[in-house]
Amino acid sequence: MKKLFVLLMALGLLGVLAACGGGVSEETAVSSEPMAETMSDQSNEAMANEAMAEEPMADHNDNMAMEEPTMETMEGETAVSNTDSMAMMDQPAWQTIALTDARNGESFTLADFAGKTVFVEPMATWCTNCRQQLNNVAQIREQFGDDVVFIGLSLETNLSSEELARYAADQGFDWHFAVMTPDMLQALADTFGRTITNAPSTPHFIIRADGTYTDLATGIDSPDQLVQIIQGAQS
Repeated sequence: MKKLFVLLMALGLLGVLAACGGGVSEETAVSSEPMAETMSDQSNEAMANEAMAEEPMADHNDNMAMEEPTMETMEGETAVSNTDSMAMMDQPAWQTIALTDARNGESFTLADFAGKTVFVEPMATWCTNCRQQLNNVAQIREQFGDDVVFIGLSLETNLSSEELARYAADQGFDWHFAVMTPDMLQALADTFGRTITNAPSTPHFIIRADGTYTDLATGIDSPDQLVQIIQGAQS
């Protein structure tokens, strides 16, 4: 009887243990599945939200990258504009006063020939010394080609362009001629002195390619002297 009782107790204990173990395992397996699914769903949702949050930032960065060259371009244009304005401010007034070419009626300024050497000869149609100097210019002008611009400026501010054009045609002078305005004559006198208004002294000067200019020279120069003077201003 004692052995039977012990056997029955042992069997009962094993049954209880088996029942307890199976219940815990099943409940744990059942409850863990929805938790895993919930955690997976939450993780996927978080990743999606992060991706959506990053997309506008990428677009914003792209827009900023596209705007930067625009700002640089605007700054570059402003710098060029300021440089041009400063260059204009540095030019003397007589280089920017509008003149009319007596031979073709076109408007120009001395500053229009920037980058070239400009030989300027103030003159008068009645002046024989001026005519002799201009004849010497005619002998050497073509050897400089387009590198040198020759301009005769009439000191007779009340002379018409038609009269000056007729004078140039009669003498065979086929380069630029213009009648100075009173403002231009005064501006030249302020820079070079009153001698520039004295036609018989054959005043003349040269504007260099960079816009600077020589001192006023007077007297009739031979063709060879004119060549040397012009070449000196070009070097």
